[in-house]
Amino acid sequence: MIEIKSRGQLEAMRAAGLVVARTLALLTEHAKVGVSTAELDELAEQSIRDAGAIPSFKGYHGFPASICSSVNDQVVHGIPSKTQILAEGDLISIDCGAILDGWHGDSAVTLPVGTVTEAELKLSEATRASMVAGIEAAVPGGRLSDISFAIESATLLAGERDGIEYGIVEGYGGHGIGTKMHMDPFLPNYGKPGKGPRLKVGMAIAIEPMLTLGSERTVELDDGWTVVTTDGSRAAHWEHSVAITDDGPWVLTALDEG
Repeated sequence: MIEIKSRGQLEAMRAAGLVVARTLALLTEHAKVGVSTAELDELAEQSIRDAGAIPSFKGYHGFPASICSSVNDQVVHGIPSKTQILAEGDLISIDCGAILDGWHGDSAVTLPVGTVTEAELKLSEATRASMVAGIEAAVPGGRLSDISFAIESATLLAGERDGIEYGIVEGYGGHGIGTKMHMDPFLPNYGKPGKGPRLKVGMAIAIEPMLTLGSERTVELDDGWTVVTTDGSRAAHWEHSVAITDDGPWVLTALDEG
């Protein structure tokens, strides 16, 4: 069953989403050369708890931190570490979640550390643009795979524009969100339109494309969490939690009211 929320419940999710948005804004300021990913994690946990919320990642199926910090060829679920020091030219994806009054927010950004290559900047922007395309497809009356198709189409369009064949990571995608962080439905980042559940007012979905500069294939490291590209190519990850409303998509994890 896909959870349907009332307007009041979506507003409660918006409050949780703002905690996440403000935390990611803080981490964006601090993700600099010489900073460890463990330091970013400490900042995130403090920010979330200061807002009266709970880090939703910490302890989730045993995950040891409040953020996922995925650097370079790490796609998702990277574990923050005191020994992982950000260096000039790194590309870091930070995924963050918070629970406020029982409701979840979940969002991710990809950030350059110092100066990165033009291809890596284009990768991040293509991933963000694909997320935006997916958000725009999250309207009542559509089908779930319309979002998948919009993400895939935007990725292909960006690839044609940039002269880069972006890999759309296999096996990972978005998900329903609300009283739990991961709920039905699972949202692939590619597929044909017009399939899957009908999109209804009150649904909330985390839309999160993950693209690479090479292969779409990944492998999980021995830590049981960190997912890396099989060919060592760099990856990007952008995510927003989005509510489906009569007025169009409501991005619950944006700093503005969009």
